[in-house]
Amino acid sequence: MGGDHGPHVTVPAALDLQARLPDVAIVLVGMPQALERELEARGVAPGERLRVYAASQVVAMDEPPAQALRFKKDSSMRVAVNLVKSGEAQACVSAGNTGALMAISRFVLKMLPGIERPPIGGSFGGPTRASTIAKKTATRRRGMGAPDGRSRSTDARASRKPADGR
Repeated sequence: MGGDHGPHVTVPAALDLQARLPDVAIVLVGMPQALERELEARGVAPGERLRVYAASQVVAMDEPPAQALRFKKDSSMRVAVNLVKSGEAQACVSAGNTGALMAISRFVLKMLPGIERPPIGGSFGGPTRASTIAKKTATRRRGMGAPDGRSRSTDARASRKPADGR
């Protein structure tokens, strides 16, 4: 239900996004009591643009992806990905166990023809602070160029050598 810090961090982030993008509807998936407690603490109630969808299990940050895939069929991750598959949601964003999310997504949503593995992330609508950080990190570590606001996947094997050849 939101990585190391849970709904205490993810709920305010979702509300902040919704305040910035008024046409975005959000579905918070997880243990309803915890999510509703965070909403109530901020004076917000579920409504047309903000729903709470119940899930009874949580995938721990250190949980092996295969275990989450096999045994956590009612985890917040699995339920959120199922909402994407059914068309009730257009995307799934998680601050949790990345490996588990990738395994669950690949199993539930399958892969598009010609795509061998799912991307871990992409940018939404142009350069942001996160893409600036990604640019600096990539430039320092691999000699890569800047993200330009388009979603893409990079093969890590092709970028192991820095631009200076070391």
